[in-house]
Parts: sequence; structure tokens; C-alpha cells
Amino acid sequence: MEGSLDTVMAANLDTVDWKGSGLPEINLNLIPESDVEPDVISRFQEDGAVLMKGLYSDWVDTLRGGLHKNMESPLEYAFPCDSTPAGAPGKYFDSYCNWLLIPEYFDFVTRSSAASVAGQLMNANEVQFFHDHAFCKEPGTQQATPWHQDHPYYCVDGQQSVSLYVALDSTLAEVALRFVRGSHRWGKLFHPVSFLDGENFDTDGEVQEAVPDIEGNPDQFEILVWDLEPGDCIAFHFQTLHGTTDGEVIGRRRAISTRWLGDDIFYCDRQIETSPPYSDIGLKHGDRMREDWFPVLWRRNSSHRKI
Repeated sequence: MEGSLDTVMAANLDTVDWKGSGLPEINLNLIPESDVEPDVISRFQEDGAVLMKGLYSDWVDTLRGGLHKNMESPLEYAFPCDSTPAGAPGKYFDSYCNWLLIPEYFDFVTRSSAASVAGQLMNANEVQFFHDHAFCKEPGTQQATPWHQDHPYYCVDGQQSVSLYVALDSTLAEVALRFVRGSHRWGKLFHPVSFLDGENFDTDGEVQEAVPDIEGNPDQFEILVWDLEPGDCIAFHFQTLHGTTDGEVIGRRRAISTRWLGDDIFYCDRQIETSPPYSDIGLKHGDRMREDWFPVLWRRNSSHRKI
């Protein structure tokens, strides 16, 4: 693909086709199950974020290999982004929707227990895969990720949603993802913001309010944050407020998130360019997400008790 990473960032649609050669046949019977403890499910439902220590330790090397490919040749993959302000130290790279282009990502989505874990956490009857999202903050980076919800950036609506964020490096709490406990249950959608400068996007009349001043009112919010080791997994709801400080990253901070959809999720025709920008999705507001793009990878059976 021609051009620089900065050029691609300036026009988010100018990227390789994330669908590659299309969705291959996936045998659901070969996707591993994993029993999630009831207290973990309850904490996810109540708090909007929960840590599962070491859940994907066996996948760290595989996912690091996939991210290495993603970063070595970013223009060969979908939606590469550099959110580092001009002249700022370090580098903040991310890229998403590459699970059909990078075999290591595909293997994690279809051969790990992630679909099973997502389904149980959401209390869903079946689970569709939405997309992957890879991150890397290089040493020296001091770029904060502003407080935000993922939900307003996405072309979906509904309540059954979860991201599974897998840490690929040891990360101190001072520079790790932070979450506002219970914010997914406030019944509010906040303005999506730019990761470069924290400014609100123009939502063209959609009823949303600004993210509250969490840093300026620390006594009003309970923050969840953890030291992380490679393979630790944080599950969080699309509507949970989260972000990071601008503390200096001393060692690399790499991670892979996979996003999952439950029974009640439907296509939402938002008034902004969504991220990912599925401009050719061919759906109307309220439609079920198309399974040829977002496959069903898990269905509840009689052994799975809802919490």
C-alpha cells in the first residue's frame, strides 16, 4: 500500500481490505470451552471490568508474533494508527480488524477459549466476534489515553458486550489501563474523544454528554487498576469508562484486545464515522450484525449456568 502511516491516519478508510480473502469455515466444535467462575461473572456484571490472572499465558508468544508482523509492515494491515503527537517522546501504535490477515490473531480468536469466556461473562446465549485491536506503547511514551467509553465509537448498540484485553508485557498500575467501577451501569453515553488531544468529536446532534472530570474529582469515582503480567486478561464492558495516565512507559506496553457481541447487540447507524469504519456493511439501523463478517463462535449449552 502506497503512502505513509500518517497519510493513512488522515483518511481512516484508506487502508487494506480487512476481510482479506473472506471468512473461512470455522468449526465451533473445535473452539475450546473454559468454565468461568460465578464470582468472576458477577464482578464483571457489577463492576464493568474484571481481571483474570494468567488466563492467556500460553498465548503470549503467539500474540507477540502477530503484533510484530503488524508493526513491522503496518501499511500491509488494516487501520494502522500512530497516536503520538508531533514532537512527543516515544510512540503509541495501534491497529485493528486484522484477524483475517494475521494468522496468529486468527488462531487466538478461533482456537482459544476467548469466545467461551466472553459468552459466559455476558450471560449470552450466543456470541459473535466483532474485531481485534492491537496496541503498543514504546518506552518513553508519555501519551495518556483519555477517559472514554468504547461503545460510542462503534456501529453497534445493546448491552451484551465485552472486550478481552490480553497484556503481552509486565505493566505497572501507574501506566496500565484504569476503569471507573460501575460506569457501564450509569445509563449514559459520553462523547467520543480524540486520542491525540482529548477533544470531543462532533456527533452531529446525537444526545451525548462530555466525559466527567474524573481526574479533578477523584473522590467521586472508584478506580479499578492492576499491575499486569504477560497473559493476564482484563474483561471490560463497551460502556465502561477507561483510560491511562500520562506516566512514562519504562518498558514496552503491548496488548491485544478482542471485542465480542452478545444476543441483544444490533447495528447502530451513528452520525459519525465509526471505528472501525464499516462503510460498506449494508445494514439498516436495528439489523442483526451480519454473520458473514462477524461470525457466531460460541453457543450456550446446558452446562453453562447463567449468573
